[in-house]
Amino acid sequence: MILIFVFAIVLFMIERFSGLVLIGALAVIAVVLSKVSWRIVVRGLKAVTLLLLFTLLAHSLRWEPATVALIRVGPLAVDPDGLGRGIFFSARIMLLVIGSSLLTLTTSPVELTDGLTRLMRPLERIRVPVGEIAMILTIALRFIPTTAEEAEKIVVAQIARGARFDQRWPLARARAYIPVLIPLFVGLFKRSEELAVAMEARCYHGGHGRTRLNESRLGVRDMIVMVSVGTLLLAVGVTL
Repeated sequence: MILIFVFAIVLFMIERFSGLVLIGALAVIAVVLSKVSWRIVVRGLKAVTLLLLFTLLAHSLRWEPATVALIRVGPLAVDPDGLGRGIFFSARIMLLVIGSSLLTLTTSPVELTDGLTRLMRPLERIRVPVGEIAMILTIALRFIPTTAEEAEKIVVAQIARGARFDQRWPLARARAYIPVLIPLFVGLFKRSEELAVAMEARCYHGGHGRTRLNESRLGVRDMIVMVSVGTLLLAVGVTL
């Protein structure tokens, strides 16, 4: 998690294509070593396709007549310098998405919340409720697959009653999902209430003094990898 923070900071420090190429090579090596399927990594990029396209067009298109235009359509022209900046910023977003996807694909939600709790532990000295924040994050992450499963069941039930979710127009499609959202929220509120009652019955009183079944510890190899990769990233960010 610390390396991902350093990775994101370095990405915004880099101002040359050569720096992005080196960071991209490191990202490729990390994906290969993690044995995560490239198909899953590319699938994560599909979610930001519109953002990448908007970034590319926002930097490439010019309204005024450009001195050198690669493509000209009416008053719009594609500026070569702007196209280069668009490709640069789009590549930066792609690498950021790949890095964050690699973290979530190789680390379980429980390990993520444990790591975040360790990072926030110094804030306990100024009375920040770190344990409660970690518990909220754990429950929120745990509820994501539960919510998806519940929504799928409701959609199947509504289709069995004759509902249609394949309308072409976005407004009609959004209107069709209203009968799904209402029972979904009601079901989630019921689950939340049951969880709160169960936690009170087990005398939950916050994160202070909480113990864990499996304690994750930072080993010597982890420190060596973290320091060496972090130093390499910072060197690329400062020099390029």
